[in-house]
Amino acid sequence: MRRPSYSQFAVLLISLIFASVPRASVDAPITEALVNKPLIKWHGSWQQGSLLLGQVEPGTTLSHQGQMIKTTADGQFLFGLGRNAPATSTFVVTDLTGVKTTEAFRVAARNYTIQKVEGVPQRTVEPPAGQLQRIQSDSALVVQARRLVSDKTDFLSGFIKPLEGPITGVYGSQRYYNGVPKSPHYGLDYAASTGTIVKAPAAGVVRMAHNDLFYSGGTLIIDHGHGLSSSFLHLSEILVEEGHRVQQAEPIARVGSTGRATGPHLDWRMNWRNQRIDPALVLESFPAQSPAQ
Repeated sequence: MRRPSYSQFAVLLISLIFASVPRASVDAPITEALVNKPLIKWHGSWQQGSLLLGQVEPGTTLSHQGQMIKTTADGQFLFGLGRNAPATSTFVVTDLTGVKTTEAFRVAARNYTIQKVEGVPQRTVEPPAGQLQRIQSDSALVVQARRLVSDKTDFLSGFIKPLEGPITGVYGSQRYYNGVPKSPHYGLDYAASTGTIVKAPAAGVVRMAHNDLFYSGGTLIIDHGHGLSSSFLHLSEILVEEGHRVQQAEPIARVGSTGRATGPHLDWRMNWRNQRIDPALVLESFPAQSPAQ
């Protein structure tokens, strides 16, 4: 009988060694994959101007750029990306044992409509000097109305359009007058006649109901919870009062052309904390499950 060669014997020996390896060692790569899976799950689109709904394990805490983010009891939270959000957003996640993990997510850039208009009378480019104090006071009122980050979770029911009508202005667009860049447009404009009813896109609490701000005229701000708010500008009439809780689709105001508006329309804006987000993306990512009529 021919004896096996040295190489054949080596192959046989290696096979016997691997056959005796415990099953747990063979499964080690699977365990590693589970350990490395993302700690945050997301709903929404990772692009500038977007609102995202995140999910972490209950009891987990997280922060972004040193700012703590409010979570619900079951680990849900909101995160908003501004018009010029950087290419990466990084979060620090702390689990129940105190272990901190950093997770980064890429943000897609958007192209915005830029218009350059020359020959505009200077008085229409800059506000009158005598109105600067009023403008600053108005701004302080708006900041105060959005300051509260409440525990309400009305945003979880999704959003509907505040009215039906042609869209005449979009988020992110910007104009240059006589070479001077003006503030970008942060809202979604709906063309509608004066007096048209505006409905609440989601339930919430009225934080501001002001009839005459310099730029935005009749202005209404509704808090949807966790730092998310809707603002409605240039209103001819406000139908609710500060502190009042509104339900989705409830009539809240009437379209107008107050403030620095050139004609009747609704300017609907949304903020997550100090980030201005795009209402069109909110409607796209978070439609109401059973739209109220």
